[in-house]
Amino acid sequence: MSGRNGPHTRLVHGGRKAQGTVADLVNPPVERASTVLFARAEDLYDAKPGQRYYGRFGTATQAALRAAIGDLEGAADVVLAPSGLAACTLALQALAEPGKHMLVSDSVYGPTRAFCDGVLSRNGVEITYFDPRAGAELAAQCRDETCAIFLESPGSLTFEINDLPAIADLAQARGIPTLIDNTWAAGWFLKPLALGIDYSIQAATKYHTGHSDVLMGAIAARTEERAKVIRDHARLTGNAVSPDDAYLVLRGMRTMGVRLERQQQSALKIAQWLSGRPEVARVLHPALPEHPDHALWQRDFGGASGLFGVILRPVSEAQVYACLDALTLFGLGFSWGGYESLAIHCDAQIKRTARPWKAEGPLVRFSIGLEDADDLIADLENGLAALG
Repeated sequence: MSGRNGPHTRLVHGGRKAQGTVADLVNPPVERASTVLFARAEDLYDAKPGQRYYGRFGTATQAALRAAIGDLEGAADVVLAPSGLAACTLALQALAEPGKHMLVSDSVYGPTRAFCDGVLSRNGVEITYFDPRAGAELAAQCRDETCAIFLESPGSLTFEINDLPAIADLAQARGIPTLIDNTWAAGWFLKPLALGIDYSIQAATKYHTGHSDVLMGAIAARTEERAKVIRDHARLTGNAVSPDDAYLVLRGMRTMGVRLERQQQSALKIAQWLSGRPEVARVLHPALPEHPDHALWQRDFGGASGLFGVILRPVSEAQVYACLDALTLFGLGFSWGGYESLAIHCDAQIKRTARPWKAEGPLVRFSIGLEDADDLIADLENGLAALG
């Protein structure tokens, strides 16, 4: 598809001409298959590039989704995974080697951190967690044996912004692959591959799907050489996603840009309202001028999604639960990025080793959906009143 088309046009048309799709259908077919038949016995071991030869490696349905995500991210190729966490762990495993060293942002997604500590470390990979606000000075922590730098921007729960161009520059100078969990911006508001990052990882469970009913992950690679590393490891480990799930994620992507722009607008309005409330000590939203990384966000991002955090004034855990239990429009549940609004208490999830986490009070995270912002504000007003 022509790069001259606008972003919404590209989302609508992305993947529609992928290998094996049907030209006269708006949506790709859902092709379910394990076995692919060959005309001649000798062809089984002589499959041509792009030729289907086993269902685990995908059909036209997965090919269409990979093409659409690749177009969105500006990637050479995309590898799909059964969940966002699976995409993170697949990419990390592909780059890890016993005796090597990885640098991981201290504010990375908790389950990704648990994988680093519980699997990679146990298999001889040394993990160093670094201050998420480190930029060019991260060079001092790089070693000859450093095999990857893993980022997440904004940081999970606490919303720090990484200096991506500075980190990409120092990594490229040393030949170190860089990876980022780019789920918050969904590949829509941030293009890390264009900034020199090697891999952009998505939990397509979130904004891509948009309806809180599918689990999916994706790894978009900046170059074909980088893509092959992940692709080969995915095949060796039996990684696969179902065509039905791929179809639902692709269908969700068609409206992702419209949803994100609506959620951005509502979230910013609500964040601004919360920043003026006496019950709130700070709002963690990088699009607000008072956010410490606002300048980096303005430089690198094209907008903000619907996810942000709020640090309350000092109150007890019981008071936080009373506040959340008083909400009627916000659901209480993990994940985010769907059409519905969610809220969770975050303190139990926060783990830091590079720099201690300090806050005036409890941290609550909000995912803003497609409800009317004024209705959500009224719901939050009731919840804050329950703090007592």
